[in-house]
Parts: sequence; C-alpha cells; structure tokens
Amino acid sequence: MLSYNKLSLFLHFICIISNILTCINSQDLTIYEVLQEHGLPMGLLPKGVKNFAFDANGKFEVHLDQPCNAKFENEIHYDMNVSGVLRFGQIDGLSGIAAQDLFLWFNVKEIRVDVPSSGLIYFDVGVVSKQFSLSSFETPRDCIGVGFSDGGHIVQALAKSRAKELQYKGVFEQERSAMAAL
Repeated sequence: MLSYNKLSLFLHFICIISNILTCINSQDLTIYEVLQEHGLPMGLLPKGVKNFAFDANGKFEVHLDQPCNAKFENEIHYDMNVSGVLRFGQIDGLSGIAAQDLFLWFNVKEIRVDVPSSGLIYFDVGVVSKQFSLSSFETPRDCIGVGFSDGGHIVQALAKSRAKELQYKGVFEQERSAMAAL
C-alpha cells in the first residue's frame, strides 16, 4: 500500500508540472516576451523567431530558418540553433551566438544586463566581456541569411583575415626589399 501511495503522489506531481507547463504554453508567449519577463531586451534575438522551447528551469532553445547576421554596434551572428539558460538579467551557457570585433568572431558565452539604470549590457566571450549600450537591443533586428553554420563563419572569417594579413605582409616585404635595393 505504501508503494501505491508513492506512485499516486508521483503521478499527482507530474500532473501539476504538466499543468504548469500547459499554462505557460497556453499564454502563447513569444520568446521576445520571455526575454522581457527575465529583465532582458527583446532585441537579443533577431526578428521572426517563431519556433522555440522554454522550460521551468530557464533552459531555452530557439530555432531559426537559417544562420544569419544582424548589425548592432558590432555585427552579431546567429546559428540556426541558439540555446542557453535564462536567469533574471542574464543568459548563461549560451551557444549559437557570435559577435564580431575588429574582423574577428568570438562565441558569446554569457549575456548580462548590468544594473538596468546603467544602460549597459555585457557580452562575455570567455576571456573578456564587451559592453554595449542596452538601447541598441530594444527591438529585434532584421537578420540577413548567411551560408555558414556551426561555427563555419568563424573559420572562414579567420581564414580570410589571415589571407589578407599574409597578402599585406608580402606587399610590405616587397616594398622593403625595393627600398633596401636603392
């Protein structure tokens, strides 16, 4: 009889959780509204996100039609799948977003809003954080599709950057050789 009561209690608990999740889904919240409820600006994700999952622990996953880039103070790249854990004023364990700075791409690991009145938001790329104006992320931006996914944009951008650097060094060496010959 004791095991029957435990099973009954467990099933009752599952029903309660199911009802809570159904209640959340029945509100038909958009991911943008979920971001706002967590003290984050709507513009952290690009326009047009329709397919997403969000659970009671704050874990979320957003699915885009294709990888794309949006222009803010810097360019931001979104993979087809973006995921992380929402907490009030921050996203931890972030994957699927990269930020460009000085022709280099950096995977963003965490996003956090400082004291909201400061007007600053921070993108943590592991080694360093970059601060941006919070107002830049007030509304979702158009996102231009790109042909890269799963970090391929980073590899290709680095390869192009390295090729230009080597090309520049080659020209510089030729000019220095010509000057030395004079």
